[in-house]
Amino acid sequence: MTNETTPIKDHFGRVLKDLRISVIDKCNFRCTYCMPKEIFGEDYVFLSEKELLSFEEIIRLASVFAKLGVEKIRITGGEPLMRRDLEELIAELNAIPGIKDIALTTNAVMLPKKAKKLKEAGLKRVNISLDAIEDEVFKEINGKGVVARPVLKGIEAAKEAGLGIKINMVVKKGMNESQVLPMARYFKGKDIILRFIEFMDVGNHNGWDFKNVISKKDIITMINHEMPIEPAEENYYGEVASRYRYKDGGGEIGVISSVTDSFCGTCTRIRLSADGKLYTCLFASDGFDIRKKMRDNQLSDVELEEELTHLWGRRKDRYSEERSEEKHQNRRKIEMSYIGG
Repeated sequence: MTNETTPIKDHFGRVLKDLRISVIDKCNFRCTYCMPKEIFGEDYVFLSEKELLSFEEIIRLASVFAKLGVEKIRITGGEPLMRRDLEELIAELNAIPGIKDIALTTNAVMLPKKAKKLKEAGLKRVNISLDAIEDEVFKEINGKGVVARPVLKGIEAAKEAGLGIKINMVVKKGMNESQVLPMARYFKGKDIILRFIEFMDVGNHNGWDFKNVISKKDIITMINHEMPIEPAEENYYGEVASRYRYKDGGGEIGVISSVTDSFCGTCTRIRLSADGKLYTCLFASDGFDIRKKMRDNQLSDVELEEELTHLWGRRKDRYSEERSEEKHQNRRKIEMSYIGG
């Protein structure tokens, strides 16, 4: 068995610290850059309950990952709050020795009913997706005609429950660059970190083109012109957001520049899809089917640990670095809605 206090390392010496678990592939939104309604329409076939990893299987995998060095877990989807009894899963994950932090990525619409239970179960933080504060822009983006208010109510519910909150805004030219300043104005001084995310080339259906990327430099220049900011130190090794604080003490913002910058050298994350495939890179083409291995081969915990150790040890992913070298121009990539970001 692996030494419990020594995280395993990949081919480039990167340690394993973070596990991202997609619990469902369904979502109640149809955001144009993630699950466009033209592709994910009424007749789209999502995973059946049998195809989804059970809570028991997720807990077993997370427990072994914790022995290999994983300390942080993020629950994603789809929209993870569409998975029934999610708070029960979080409570069990929270009880795993070695797990120090559990977070959830959500569109927040269901948080008014769920936030208190999730907090009681051991959830510490939520990352809430909100790509516009003005209703007409937001309705167009989410593909369901939903205005911003239900998301804002979810944010309020998370705050009342005592959850840490970050707001994620994907910025795409021609979609919502007009919302950068209104969003910054709205959240400034509210003790909530707003993070701007460059439009990424994840998946195959979002029409990604570098011409549609609003760069970190552009975002920072835009905000700094009206609300002066200055760089802040990173919170931890491998943090993907560049941090900036308002000079007048109005809090901070972050920018995730995964297109114009590369984070491959400090990436400590592995991703588990809702149907039990493991991905060692957000931009991967193929996953390792651990569900099939577990169900068909009935692996012991020792064998499961060996499989996971070998998978991470063989990891050589550095897509963001190679993208700039134009090595993956026609590469097929897994969908964001499937892998959970």
